[in-house]
Amino acid sequence: MAEEKEILCCDTEEIHEELLKIVKDTMPDELELDDLAELFKVFGDPTRIRILFILFETEVCVCDLAKALNMTQSAVSHQLRILKQSRLVKNRREGKSVFYSLADNHVRTIIAQGREHILE
Repeated sequence: MAEEKEILCCDTEEIHEELLKIVKDTMPDELELDDLAELFKVFGDPTRIRILFILFETEVCVCDLAKALNMTQSAVSHQLRILKQSRLVKNRREGKSVFYSLADNHVRTIIAQGREHILE
């Protein structure tokens, strides 16, 4: 049985102006697209995803995160800094400890949607 080749482009060039107008009218500006791409890059690291899954359950201090992930506090802090700069986590100080939690429920929704997609 011969393999079917995937069709990747049109046989002829035909511009559909009405479709292009819809695209032009709804496309976010370049800065917003760049910011969105940067946000998704943050989700591209397995360690950061593991940290987020831990934070789904409870607020956790850096020491506990390091122990749960079998990493140094320094390495965990580096990842947390990236997550915080992307507004995915927030922190609070309690005595000598710094506790981290999810910034809001959007983080949980983004991860849940991604999991749903890969499990289809």
